[in-house]
Amino acid sequence: MDLFNVLAIILTLTALFSYANYKSFGLPVTIGVMIISLVFSLILIALNEVLPGLDESARLLLDSINFDDTLLHGMLSFLLFAGALHVNIQDLAERKYSITSLATAGTLISVIIVGVSTWLLLPVFNINIPFLYCLLFGAIISPTDPIAVLGLLKTAGAPKSLEIKITGESLFNDGIGVVVFLAILEVITGAHEMSIGSVMLLFVKETAGGIAVGLILGYIAFLMLKSVDNYKVEILITLALTTGGYALADFLHISGPIAIVVAGLLIGNHGRFLAMSEQTRLHLDIFWELVDEILNAVLFVMIGMEILALSFNGNYLLLCIIIIPVVLFARFVSIGVPIKILSTFRSFSPGVVRIMTWGGLRGGISVALALSIPGTPEQRQLILAMTYSVVLFSILVQGLTIKRVVKRLC
Repeated sequence: MDLFNVLAIILTLTALFSYANYKSFGLPVTIGVMIISLVFSLILIALNEVLPGLDESARLLLDSINFDDTLLHGMLSFLLFAGALHVNIQDLAERKYSITSLATAGTLISVIIVGVSTWLLLPVFNINIPFLYCLLFGAIISPTDPIAVLGLLKTAGAPKSLEIKITGESLFNDGIGVVVFLAILEVITGAHEMSIGSVMLLFVKETAGGIAVGLILGYIAFLMLKSVDNYKVEILITLALTTGGYALADFLHISGPIAIVVAGLLIGNHGRFLAMSEQTRLHLDIFWELVDEILNAVLFVMIGMEILALSFNGNYLLLCIIIIPVVLFARFVSIGVPIKILSTFRSFSPGVVRIMTWGGLRGGISVALALSIPGTPEQRQLILAMTYSVVLFSILVQGLTIKRVVKRLC
């Protein structure tokens, strides 16, 4: 199927599901379209008994999209830039120690807890996969998804300080998670030997390189924005920064997500106030808000349809149910330990650990990473099934109840 037809089908489904959600359910757009997409996919599977080959056609559509490539090397740059554009860098700087420790140490703690717990749990179900694949699952599922988190925080009503911590953590820990994922993957594929030194070198190169490239490209874009006063040209400059910056980071083998977040923060703060007129700011905000909303809706429709790519058996189903509280426990510890240490130096909002645990949503990035792993069909299907189960629970249960949790604990 050619690219235009694929885009036409996905955008049409997204528009129809968004319309149905608006007219009938009134849920947040991302959650509403994902639920409808999930139900639609389940109906296709059921109808396959009557019309053989129907769900196979849908799977061919998904295969032609190549979810992991579409998200990780396409949509992600736009979504991260749109998210970072409206974050106050001064607020982040005031909480830099909290955000840094949660995004780095917190993510690594979660990777280890999830990886070890999964490795100990699998033999109970007579499933055996190498320990490194269990750690890989930990790296896939530990980072929270800024795309899912930012959309729901707008309506959750969390205290500002808590909202900034969750936003800052989610913007950076997905970049850290991708770096950890790549480090483990290179060890599995034999590109690097298993040594702390080589893994740390890769980690520093990806992270520091991403920050440096983000700052350099962001500053160049800032100078260009400052030298013109035409919102059409300035929007094109931000588009070039987003796409070209991510492509350059990929080419240099450094963290694209971190580079784009840093560039977005620079343009959204210094660029917004020192290089743009009021008219440009208005048009830029409207443009990136539309990009964000449209791509979010498309992404969550695709997440709902990814159930067509899974194959569950009885063992997998029970394991997927059990793995959800394991991931939540890992999230609780990975938030609780850094917060406990930092609480000796500064105060935190009431219920911060519980709110950040429940508000740590997983989304498309985790699904995309799971789809990109090599290995045997059993290893790949197992990790994909566990990842998808956690993502579904995260968005449908945690996403729909986070507002009540915030109101009860704050």
